[in-house]
Amino acid sequence: MIRRLGAAACVWLLAAATSPAEDVTQTVLDFDDLRGWQLDNHQQALDAFLVTCPDLRDPDWRSLCALAQQKPDARTFFELFFRPVLIEDGKSALFTGYFEPELDGARRPGGRFRYPVYREPRIAKVSNPWLTRREIETGDAMRGKGLEIAWVDDPVELFFLQIQGSGRIRLTDGSIIRVGYGGSNGHPYRSIGVELVRRGIYAPHQVSAQVIKNWVRRHPKKGRELLFHNPSYVFFRVVDTISPEAGPLGAMNRSVTSKRTVAVDPAFTPLGAPVWVEKEGEHPFNRLMVAQDTGSAIKGAQRADIFFGTGDEAGRAAGRLRDPGRMVVLLPIQRAFATATEPFQ
Repeated sequence: MIRRLGAAACVWLLAAATSPAEDVTQTVLDFDDLRGWQLDNHQQALDAFLVTCPDLRDPDWRSLCALAQQKPDARTFFELFFRPVLIEDGKSALFTGYFEPELDGARRPGGRFRYPVYREPRIAKVSNPWLTRREIETGDAMRGKGLEIAWVDDPVELFFLQIQGSGRIRLTDGSIIRVGYGGSNGHPYRSIGVELVRRGIYAPHQVSAQVIKNWVRRHPKKGRELLFHNPSYVFFRVVDTISPEAGPLGAMNRSVTSKRTVAVDPAFTPLGAPVWVEKEGEHPFNRLMVAQDTGSAIKGAQRADIFFGTGDEAGRAAGRLRDPGRMVVLLPIQRAFATATEPFQ
């Protein structure tokens, strides 16, 4: 499971938690109302749906999963057995992105590989909150305990790995260790992006994960102190239940799919449901995705986080994304009409 402190680094650095609005409307639409519906690759969406639909327990979802496993024509399958439902809570739509970081590392310390990726110590499980980030990184509490999973070469990327909560470490021999969320020191998260804005270094619209990384690297001493501003510290575990080539585990404990998985607020959108995304902005697209993940910063009926894949390129694309648009959930036909608050047009 991608246990992210935030659904995307730039979002957790800036966004405050919100609570769902009380007045929620659910309007049943027609597929003709979905912009660009006929142009999408519906088979890719069906493949993503099949990854998690066997875990759905409600009878209507289980029946649809059984039909999907018969390999029907993808577009026909969605049009025959689902109805698009626009769920709104009075807040504007916002799409952001997240990704799986990939760091360079080694199994033993040496040379540029000086920054340990730790498992959770037993004392942190029973004494929570435990030490702060500063105390962990500057003290001796973790040393000599055999808790190191690997050593990486960049403390800034390690900090952002903790924000994402999972990632991959590519070792010097070419092999890969995938790590996932393994616990925390119990201290509250404090945004370093918000802190940079508070200090007057950047305006809110200027802050992104890459901007913060660049600032920390340009100012090594001040940058380290800025990272200590966040007392929260995340520990990891080795994830060896899936191949390194597969996507990381999402909230449904299955691999997520690049540009076909979306993280949502399950208070509004059922996990496992197909979701039609109409993303506007500089690089608009219309795409059928699947709600297979969640995130602590993802709150609201029209709030979503798009998974962009693994590595630096995916990270840059995810970090730039902060766009309006519209999200429409595909629900089984009977469920769509049973939960509708607005009459079918």
